[in-house]
Amino acid sequence: MAALDNQRIEVPGTVKFNVGGRLFETTLPTIQSGGLESLLSVLASTTAEWPTFIDRDPGIFSILLSLLRTNHLPASFSGNFTIRELVEEASFYGIESILHSALSPPPLNGIDAAVSTVISHRMRAPPSTFAVFDDSTDDRSLLIAHAGRISAFDWSLSPAGTLRTHLDRITSLSPVRSETTAIGSTDDPGLHFYNLATRRHAGSVYWTDPTDLRVQKAWITAVSPSPAGTVFAGFESPHMENCILAVDPITLRPVAELERRSRSSARTMAPTKLRFLPESGVLMASAVSSGAFGYCGYVRILDPRVGSVVWETAEPGSGRASRYGDPLIDADADDDLRAIYKVCSKSGDVAFADLRKLGEGDPWVYLEEKNTNLRNCGSGQGSSICCYQRQVFVSRNGGELEVWSGQSKWIGSHRRNLVDKLSPEKGLIVKMAGGSNRLFVSRQGLEGVEVWESKNGSGCIRC
Repeated sequence: MAALDNQRIEVPGTVKFNVGGRLFETTLPTIQSGGLESLLSVLASTTAEWPTFIDRDPGIFSILLSLLRTNHLPASFSGNFTIRELVEEASFYGIESILHSALSPPPLNGIDAAVSTVISHRMRAPPSTFAVFDDSTDDRSLLIAHAGRISAFDWSLSPAGTLRTHLDRITSLSPVRSETTAIGSTDDPGLHFYNLATRRHAGSVYWTDPTDLRVQKAWITAVSPSPAGTVFAGFESPHMENCILAVDPITLRPVAELERRSRSSARTMAPTKLRFLPESGVLMASAVSSGAFGYCGYVRILDPRVGSVVWETAEPGSGRASRYGDPLIDADADDDLRAIYKVCSKSGDVAFADLRKLGEGDPWVYLEEKNTNLRNCGSGQGSSICCYQRQVFVSRNGGELEVWSGQSKWIGSHRRNLVDKLSPEKGLIVKMAGGSNRLFVSRQGLEGVEVWESKNGSGCIRC
């Protein structure tokens, strides 16, 4: 029996690694679960003598080996290593895609969402704006602008580089492709393109008109990309002329001028929000202004294929809203539900209009909460709205956040819930955007961008 104890028992199909002086033994199928082209799989299939020495951190290797065994990350390591360290090691071993899958949050559910982290910048200043990448983009998730700098963050929310632009203050920011971003400012003319990989200025586009040279000084008020690559940008010139240009980011030339207006009232001002809806093939443009008599604004639907406005409403005064004294303060669109949503400035009520049923009459249907304890009793002043994954997020003046979530495919079937209602008021929300199964939020006068995720996600690692 003692002789058997002294013998080294070899288990068929096992491989051994010496990582940083620490021995690890596992099975060949476990190693191959990371991909046949991963470093560990290649070593396992080509090495004749064991254990193979790898000069890397054994603590992180232990975590990654547990990931290969279970497809989950252990909950006990969150305080030992950062996400960035895990990503770097996973990239070295060629199993970054496995780590990506384990760290990615589930589809966002506003009812159980909470702030997972706040992404700050070393400049210690509120962001001038931010932008998120489309859900289909795997390598990057977020861009944050501080003054004239752009900070990029990858899928794990780890820093992916900083770009210094020629602008003093970026107020419009939009990723065009994974390596290109479009920027603009209300302080300087033109729409500018930068390559995030080379960190170089790719070129600029200006609004031009041979009969009116003044429009060349037009600045950017809003930007929206499209899956086809076309970038839509709102321009406004010093003499109150404005338009929306469709720009080709490859040739850096305008391909169409969708509309041109002279600002004589709120309904003809430059758009402050643009959103292209790929499923519907239309562009939503909206703008709101405030004055001594309250708020006024508009929502337009433009069809780039015909180059004109196909539907519009102006509040107050267009006759398309039954609540004359309760105009919109913000609007957004949900392409999946084929609907436009707005929040009213006086009552704070939320309404939707079906994109497939826009006509001459009043299209707005106001969402009602049957639970009297959840009904909105305040005003809509300071509110903003964001549509993401068939949910409508609405911020309130006190800084709280609520969500209207659909109960079925019918766009009018919504229930209202407070998001993370136990959190204290943190300040007025100035911008919201959804991407990568997350909701990103910035607040007035506060540093950083909040990252909201569903609570039932992996949640064991934070930046």
